[in-house]
Amino acid sequence: MTGAGRRGPGARETTCLLLGLFAFSGCGRYADFKLPPVSGGDPNMTFAFEAQAEPVLTPGDAWESHDVLNPSIISRSQPQSLLNFYSGFDGRTWRTGLAASDDGTHWQKQGVILSPDPRTWEGSYIAANGSALWYEDQFWYWYQAGPRERPRIGLARALDTHSWRKEPHPVLEPGPYGCWDEYGVADPYVIRIEPYFYLFYLGQDRARRQRLGVARSTDGVRWEKLRANPVLELGDAGAFDENGLGEPAVWNSHGFYWMLYTGRDTAENRRLGLARSTDGVRWRKLPVVFSGHQPWDGKVVCDPTVEVAGGVIRVWFGGGDIASPDENLHGQIGLAILRPVSAH
Repeated sequence: MTGAGRRGPGARETTCLLLGLFAFSGCGRYADFKLPPVSGGDPNMTFAFEAQAEPVLTPGDAWESHDVLNPSIISRSQPQSLLNFYSGFDGRTWRTGLAASDDGTHWQKQGVILSPDPRTWEGSYIAANGSALWYEDQFWYWYQAGPRERPRIGLARALDTHSWRKEPHPVLEPGPYGCWDEYGVADPYVIRIEPYFYLFYLGQDRARRQRLGVARSTDGVRWEKLRANPVLELGDAGAFDENGLGEPAVWNSHGFYWMLYTGRDTAENRRLGLARSTDGVRWRKLPVVFSGHQPWDGKVVCDPTVEVAGGVIRVWFGGGDIASPDENLHGQIGLAILRPVSAH
């Protein structure tokens, strides 16, 4: 949702000149780590993306009149057990709204739950594009805010869905001079594997290249970034993801960690790529690309969020009919099933 891409081919990778200083200054901002290893499943397995023809959530009035995108789903064992923390755009400002459902297809909108506060570091552009978890009897929501060209990641928490308490400062900041994420961090996707939270996110460098990295935390507030970031690089010239990566969604099933991510081409079409890993750090891109096939998502498929329940993998995603890197794409939210298939 940051909207900046690669400013030109052949931009050379710069060195994180201050990384060593941060690593040894006691700040605890960088570390070498992996996610708990998994054994690895069938190396020939991949997924098919079977999307419903019609969107399941569409724009409304006022605060969500232009786009609804960026779903983040929490599943709970009670009536209307699915909660959808999604982003709405009115042509000027992105906010986070809430919808509830008992089947994932039919949603009841609950209204705005989070707006940017121009009196703080958030500014007035965005407090959305987030990742929600239910943990220790409260809602956790990491979200993107700050200036459009220099986004940061914040955290809000609530015991219910109404009384939100924001951390007063960003919980994830851009990196130091020369780093791959020097010009912004965005698109958080958080998973919990005890005793850590793991945050996969977009980082943007001074050449406006957008790639993906990971950080970890024991409390969800103080994060240490992987020293070897980024963990996923741009595609080669001509690839669907040569112009930018974003919006990662990570889960564990079938013997691997899997990642759906958004890739942008030079015409600003967006589609989903698939990668897998046995340690959450070293990722292998698979030769599958998931595109939209309906008028409403023919130019953009983005913003995946994944639920694994009872052997079924469901994906809610954003779609649009205008090729745009960020907004005003007639954004709507769809639903798909990931079906395991053999690559042979």
